[in-house]
Amino acid sequence: MADSSVDVIEGCRLPVLRKNQENEDEWPLAEILSVKEIPGRKLYYVHYIDFNKRLDEWVTPERLDMKKLQFPKKEAKTPTKNGLPGSRPSSPEREVRKSLDLNLQTATAPSRGKTLPTPKRKAESVSLATQVSPATPVPSLPGLAEASQVSVYPAVRDTNTFNLKSNAHDDHEQLTSLTTVHQHFITFPLICFPRCANVYLPPGEDSQDSSDGIPSAPRMTGSLVSDRSHDDIVTRMKNIDCIELGRHRLKPWYFSPYPQELTTLPILYLCEFCLKYLKSLKCLQRHLTKCNLRHPPGNEIYRKGTISFFEIDGRKNKTYSQNLCLLAKCFLDHKTLYYDTDPFLFYVMTEYDSKGFHIVGYFSKEKESTEDYNVACILTLPPYQRRGYGKLLIEFSYELSKVEGKTGTPEKPLSDLGLLSYRSYWSQTILEILMDLKPDNGERPQITINEISEITSVKKEDVISTLQYLNLINYYKGQYILTLSEDIVEGHERAMQKRHLPIDPKCLHFTPKDWSKRGKW
Repeated sequence: MADSSVDVIEGCRLPVLRKNQENEDEWPLAEILSVKEIPGRKLYYVHYIDFNKRLDEWVTPERLDMKKLQFPKKEAKTPTKNGLPGSRPSSPEREVRKSLDLNLQTATAPSRGKTLPTPKRKAESVSLATQVSPATPVPSLPGLAEASQVSVYPAVRDTNTFNLKSNAHDDHEQLTSLTTVHQHFITFPLICFPRCANVYLPPGEDSQDSSDGIPSAPRMTGSLVSDRSHDDIVTRMKNIDCIELGRHRLKPWYFSPYPQELTTLPILYLCEFCLKYLKSLKCLQRHLTKCNLRHPPGNEIYRKGTISFFEIDGRKNKTYSQNLCLLAKCFLDHKTLYYDTDPFLFYVMTEYDSKGFHIVGYFSKEKESTEDYNVACILTLPPYQRRGYGKLLIEFSYELSKVEGKTGTPEKPLSDLGLLSYRSYWSQTILEILMDLKPDNGERPQITINEISEITSVKKEDVISTLQYLNLINYYKGQYILTLSEDIVEGHERAMQKRHLPIDPKCLHFTPKDWSKRGKW
C-alpha cells in the first residue's frame, strides 16, 4: 500500500500490517521512529501505539497504509529562560523535572554512611541522565493492617451487598475481624484476575511508564528504575539484532548500551559463564579456551536437583555484574543500568548439566534498602519463560527475606510480565495460608494481616492489595470478612499442581550480612 510519491519521515503515524497472536492480519496505528535505506528499498522502524515496545520492528514499505498517513504536527516555538527560542512548549511537569535534574547534576557525592539530601552514588543510565526514582507510597485500607483476627463463617450469602466499596463511609471504624467464607454465589477466577470496580491498585503499580509521576524527593539509595523523561530516539530503538548465549539465540526486546561497534553485527556472542561479549564466533571459541568459569562467580547458596542459586557481590565481581546488567537491559524496559554496581547483590539462578551451570535468570537487590525493597530487577531469560522459573525467583527472594527477618516488596514500577508474575505468586501464597486454616476448639479460625505478612514476608500493603484485587475482602455485620468461592479454591488447586519447582528452605545456606556496619561495601 506504499505510495512512492509520498515521503514518509520520522514522526509520521499510519496503520501498519502485522500478525496478531491468532496469526490474523491487523492494522494498528504505528509511529515511524527511524528510516534507513538498504540496496533496493527503504526500511521503517515502527512503534505500535499502545503496544509494548518489545513489539517494535523494522518493516518494508508494502506493510504501510499510506492512505491514512498522519504527518507530525509542528509545535510552536516558545522562548526559553535565556531568551533563546525553544523547540517545545514548556509545562509545569517539565519544569519540575528540569529543576530535579539540575539539583542532581550540581550535587556533590556524599561520603559513605552519611545521610544527606543528595544521592549517594554516581550512576550512568541508559538515557545518559541521572536517575530519579518515583518512590510512590502504597496506600492501605484504614485500620486494615491493625485488624484483629480472621474468622471462618460456614454461612452462605450474597456478598455483592456487602462489598468494600459500598462501605467506604465506614473507613473511620476499626477493622475488628476478617472472616473466611466458602460460598457459591460469586466467583473470582484465580488465574485470570479480572479487573472490576472493587479492585484495589496501588497508584502507578501497573503503569507502563515510570515517568507519569514526579518524585517528591530523590532516593537516598541505589535504584534501577529508569527515568523515562530522558528517552530519545536512540534508546527507544532496539540496537542488537541477535544474541547467542550458550545453546540459545535470543532476540532482544529493548535497547541495551553495548559498545556501538557491536550493534552493527548480525549476532553478538556472549560467554554463558562470564557473560563477556565478543564480536565473532572465532573470538568466542578462543575465549572459551581461556575462561575457567563454569558457573557464575560468587557463593553457591542454594542447590536442589539441577537448580542452583549464586550470590554475587556487585563490588567484588564488578565486571560480571555489569555484563549481567547489559544482558538484562535487552529484556527490561523499566529498569536502567548502573555501571556502579557496588550497592547491589545479584542472585543468579542456574541449571546444571555436564557442561556447567547455565544461567536461567536472576534478580538483584540493594544491600541496604530504606524502602524494604527485596528486589530491584528480576528477569527470567526468554528461553526459560513460562516454565515456572519466574515464580521460583520470586519465592527465593522472599525466602531470603524470611532468613533476614524482614518483610519485602519489589521495586516499582513493575513491567507488565513482572506484575502478572508477582500478582500470581502473592495470590497463590496467601490463598494457601487461608485454606490451611483449621478451626480452633470449635471456633472459627482467625488470622491477622500482620500474621499473614510475617508468615510470608510479603509486605502488608501487598497482602492488602492482593486480597482486594481478588475481591476477597467484604464488610459483613460490623466486621471485615474474607469470602472464598468454590471456583477460587478449585482454581488455586489447579495452579498449585502446576508448580513443580518449590524452594526447599532446607537447601538454603545463607547468612545475612549487616551492611550498615560496613564502611564500604
